Amino acid sequence: MSKPMKNSYTPDFVLPPGATLKEVLAERGMTQAELARRMGRPQKTISEIINGKAELTPETAQQLELVLCIPASFWNNLERNYREWEAREREADHLKTQVDWLKSVPVNKLKKMGWVQPYKEPVEQLRAVLQFFGVASPQQWNDVWGTTAVAYCKSFAVEQDTFAIAAWLCQGKIEAQEIQCARYDERTFRMALTKIRTLTVEPPEVFKPDLVRLCAEAGVAVVFLPCPPGTGISGAATWLGPHKALVMLSLRFKSDDHLWFTFFHEAGHILLHTKQETFVDIKSEERGQEEEMEEQANKFSADWLIPSAEWRRFVMSGQKSKIALRQFANSVEISPGIVVGRMQTEGHLPHSHCNDLKQRFVWVQDC
Repeated sequence: MSKPMKNSYTPDFVLPPGATLKEVLAERGMTQAELARRMGRPQKTISEIINGKAELTPETAQQLELVLCIPASFWNNLERNYREWEAREREADHLKTQVDWLKSVPVNKLKKMGWVQPYKEPVEQLRAVLQFFGVASPQQWNDVWGTTAVAYCKSFAVEQDTFAIAAWLCQGKIEAQEIQCARYDERTFRMALTKIRTLTVEPPEVFKPDLVRLCAEAGVAVVFLPCPPGTGISGAATWLGPHKALVMLSLRFKSDDHLWFTFFHEAGHILLHTKQETFVDIKSEERGQEEEMEEQANKFSADWLIPSAEWRRFVMSGQKSKIALRQFANSVEISPGIVVGRMQTEGHLPHSHCNDLKQRFVWVQDC
C-alpha cells in the first residue's frame, strides 16, 4: 500500500482526440476522405475516430504525424487522457452503486485520525476510503481485510469494530513503509530484545528512537500509533513480507508496564508463530487455537522481562513494599512499574496499590 496522491487535477470533461482531429481538418480545409486517402486508411475508420467510436492507435498517430506534421506524441496523449477520463467516469458510475457501503465504515473516525481525506461527494469519499485500504471495491475489501487471519487477545469488555481495526493495521503498514529495515534475522532480533529490555528504565525520548532503531536493524519495523476510539487495541504483530516484520503499539493504557509487556508479547508472536497470521492484542470473545498462541506470547513476554527463576524467588519472599519492589526491579534491571504490573496481574498486589511506581505516557497530540 502506498500513500494516496493529493492535490491531483481531475478534469470534469475531456474531449476525444477525434474532436481535435476534426478541428484540424476544418482549419486546413481537408476532408475526411482526403485524409483517409493520404493515410491509406478506409474513410470509415477516419469517421469512427472522429466520432469517438474507434480508438486512435499509436500506428494511426504515426500516420497523422506524417500527414499533418503534428507529433504522434500529441495524438497519443489526447487518446490516453480521453480513455483515462472515460474509464474514471465508468468507475464513478459503478461506485455510485456502492456508496451505501460507507455506512459500515467508521469514516468519521478515519477522517478525525487524519488517515482519510474528507470529501463532500459520497463517490469521492468512497474512492478515498478504498484508496486508503489499497483495494478497488468493497468486495475486494472483504477479500483482503475481512478474511485476514486475526488472532485476538481474550477478554470481554470492548466490542470489536472490524473496520476500525483494519484501518489501524492499514495505517500502521503505511507508516512502516517509511522505516528502512535490514533483512529479518532471528538471532539479531533476539539480541536486540536483550538490549531493549534495558531501555525499560528510560524515558520515552530515550527508549523510543533506540527501540525503533534496534528493531529495524533486525528486520522489524516498530510503529507507535494511537488506535481509533472504541477498538481497545494494545498492539499487533504481522509480516510485511518474508523479510520484514511489523510490531505496532497503541499505548492504549499509557503506562510502562502495559507498554513493555505488549511490546515483548508482540515480539513473541514474531519469533514463535507463523508469518501467515496477523495478531492483534485486543479484547475479544473469540476462542480457539489463537488462545494457545496468545498464552505462548504472554509467557514469552513475562519471562523475557523478568526471568522465571528470579520471579519465583521474589514472589515466594512475600515482599510487597515499595522499597522491596524497587530493589527487586533494580536487581533484575527493569522498570519498577513492570514489577508492579505483574504483581497486580497475578493477584499478588491489589490493582490500587503502588501505581505511583509506574511511568505514565501521553501522546504528543494529547498534551
